[in-house]
Amino acid sequence: MPGTMRIAFGSDPNATDLKEALMAVAEARGHTAADLGATDPVYAHVATDVATAVAAGDYDRGVLLCGTGIGVSIAANKVPGAYCALVSDIYSAERAQLSNNANLISMGAQTLGVEVAKALLARYLECEFDPESRSGPKVSAIAAFERRSASA
Repeated sequence: MPGTMRIAFGSDPNATDLKEALMAVAEARGHTAADLGATDPVYAHVATDVATAVAAGDYDRGVLLCGTGIGVSIAANKVPGAYCALVSDIYSAERAQLSNNANLISMGAQTLGVEVAKALLARYLECEFDPESRSGPKVSAIAAFERRSASA
């Protein structure tokens, strides 16, 4: 299980209440939760801000929220070094980290109940990617593609 982490949170205005509830979950588990915004109705702005901060190493992981979680995930994944997984069930929250080394997750405030979202975050934070696992080469291939695309 990972140690204490610095986690960046961001949302659009529709997901402010869920963001605050999830930040409380992270803090109750001993992590540092940073609020990187929730007032901009253009979710791409906060998503790319959070993803950039996580990819730069300012934070260990990030959590993004909008109505469905789809828009913030798409926006975050445009940032080199950001790997955001949309999660909606416990298995995907776990595999986001164990199989995919996702440094960000996204969720939908209008598609999930708050208690489900709390459980998804808790499971994601309990997991840690093992580069020696059978998923290691798969994740390495994604990073290699990203490097080739950046140099093209």
